[in-house]
Amino acid sequence: MQVPGRARNTKTFLFRPLAGLLLASTLVGCGILEDRSQRYVHAPEGEPINVPEGADDSRLSQIMPVRSINTDDSRRLFPSSIPRPPDMTSEILDQNYVIEELDGRVWLLVNEVPGRLWPVASAWMNDAGLGVAYDNPQLGILQSELANFSKRSRDMLGLADDPVAKEPRVLLQMRLAPGIRRKTTEIRLRILELEDAPDGLVAWQSDQESDTRAQGRKEALLAELGEFMKQREDSKSFSRAASGMIAQPLVRLLSEDDQAVAVRVELDFGRTWAEVNRSLEEIGADIQDLNRSERWFHVDFRTEDERTPGWFSWFSNKAEPRHTHTVNVEQREDALFVTAERLDSYTGEYSASDLLTQLFEHLY
Repeated sequence: MQVPGRARNTKTFLFRPLAGLLLASTLVGCGILEDRSQRYVHAPEGEPINVPEGADDSRLSQIMPVRSINTDDSRRLFPSSIPRPPDMTSEILDQNYVIEELDGRVWLLVNEVPGRLWPVASAWMNDAGLGVAYDNPQLGILQSELANFSKRSRDMLGLADDPVAKEPRVLLQMRLAPGIRRKTTEIRLRILELEDAPDGLVAWQSDQESDTRAQGRKEALLAELGEFMKQREDSKSFSRAASGMIAQPLVRLLSEDDQAVAVRVELDFGRTWAEVNRSLEEIGADIQDLNRSERWFHVDFRTEDERTPGWFSWFSNKAEPRHTHTVNVEQREDALFVTAERLDSYTGEYSASDLLTQLFEHLY
């Protein structure tokens, strides 16, 4: 029996997409079409660079990792659909001793309370040949003896090999202070040049040194201090005097009617901006746009279910990023306040209070 042409064309039309789907699924299942999007994630780490013996390798490697803090004022409106590389800072943050740098300031972040670190910090000063001339556990400050009269101390602080009579008097100050995150300590160093030997403890002032050589010197000293502390982690010594160090939390969550309304941060704006930037990335609030001068972030803060197109995602592209919340950093009196707003166009699960609560947990 002869089949009508119209029926034959209809069968052919229905068969072609079905055959295409079966062929594509077969190729994927058999592994003929390799998915290479994740290959770089599992690539092995390359061999370290070896320089000739006696050459200076300070520009090729670091004694300790230095965590980069993002303070950029601009970024792409929409992130690439290519998977992000592994977060190397996640491994760094798991370590107990990390050197951080921001706006010309550098410090050693240690996952321990100041009372535990005070005896070890004093021991390092003595072991390094600097000695401790004055200290104040309540303020968390250690001050070395003059480095001018010891060759070992001169080398550590970068003084000339040949001393002269009228050279400035040089000493090292160390300050231990509770960190932003709970049960952490931030250790800073300051190399002071004075006309005469001090009669007591020199008042600590904010580090304003911009000399790159001094910055590199402090990073090297902090790295040595970190290694010294790491080797003495089993020490059970504890300073009762240092435990009385001022330890008021620098980050507080403010609530009204059991709903978070703001995060109070007692830091300078540069540090607050960088910490909020880091914390937003850690909680999965993808930053779509930001303006540091106007002090706001536009973020995509949706649940994973809301980001997924659904059952038919195989036929469509991944859902585009959206601006769902705005995070503001405002100056009020003597502190900065981080607030959040949810856009009316977003009707999903996460409220502004949810964003602030998660942000606070990663800030503190």
